[in-house]
Amino acid sequence: MLQPVRQQLTGNGPQLEVMSLPSSAGAGTGTGVGGGLGAGKAGGKHGGAGGAAAAVAAAAVAAGVGSVSVSASSASTAASLPGVGLPTQSTELTALFECPVCFDYVLPPILQCQAGHLVCNPCRQKLSCCPTCRGPLSPSIRNLAMEKVASTLPFPCKYSLAGCLLTLHHSEKPEHEEVCEFRPYTCPCPGATCKWHGSLEAVMPHLMHTHKSITTLQGEDIVFLATDINLPGAVDWVMMQSCFSHHFMLVLEKQEKYEGHQQFFAVVLLIGTRKQAENFAYRLELNGNRRRLTWEATPRSIHDGVAAAIMNSDCLVFDTSVAHLFADNGNLGINVTISMC
Repeated sequence: MLQPVRQQLTGNGPQLEVMSLPSSAGAGTGTGVGGGLGAGKAGGKHGGAGGAAAAVAAAAVAAGVGSVSVSASSASTAASLPGVGLPTQSTELTALFECPVCFDYVLPPILQCQAGHLVCNPCRQKLSCCPTCRGPLSPSIRNLAMEKVASTLPFPCKYSLAGCLLTLHHSEKPEHEEVCEFRPYTCPCPGATCKWHGSLEAVMPHLMHTHKSITTLQGEDIVFLATDINLPGAVDWVMMQSCFSHHFMLVLEKQEKYEGHQQFFAVVLLIGTRKQAENFAYRLELNGNRRRLTWEATPRSIHDGVAAAIMNSDCLVFDTSVAHLFADNGNLGINVTISMC
């Protein structure tokens, strides 16, 4: 049953009080007046410089790239300078590694079809024949020469078109791209129902258009009131807080870790980058019955997401017995304070 909305403005203490209305796990996404969104849960690093230089020249000739002169020292230097812009010659060589299916790069271990055509490993696992000649992809044939060439080249980040200027050794690319600030943002709402992704600038318009049930409150000091915390199953309460010209997402999530044992996780996320998040701090505080429970931390970027915060216990964690110490008729108020560092 939906509870009435209650908002109050006082001269002292927290300035606003809002009731959040969750939905149970089986109900999907519910409309939560006052900010509550309830959702059900558902080879060597650089290789040998001499051999690599010869492989670069051989690969260039085979691919029809014009005259190429590569020394052992220049090959070694190219491989050891991530972040340096790609010269024209390196760009031409890097283009030889373009996957014909996804247009990303074919990186070691490099396998070819019987005719010598390359395809990246993620695409290869989905194909039954070579996308270039339609020949068989098996048996797997390792192309060691191209792997040596790859070890001499700096490869651009896969998000270069979005603005990332880094070029990296192939062994460093996957790790960087996992945390690249230019990778697309996913919808920060908990649960797996929304598949939206886009730029950082598009996150707030998406939330306002698609997740209209989430209320945004102004000010660095507010009270987030989650209602009906005794609902069974996994439940999320979500609201937005706007202050210091930024938007923050406040999430209270209830999970059943194992049968009969439920835990609550409360965290604040910045609608922004990790670097921007370092400029802020937040405090969550439960008060009541002459007790106080406080958590202070740096907000996480929505690039990290709620799941990462919970997995690393980088949030306020408490079980149902603690929640009942601070709850009032099944409603739990959390004082939220945002400050600049």
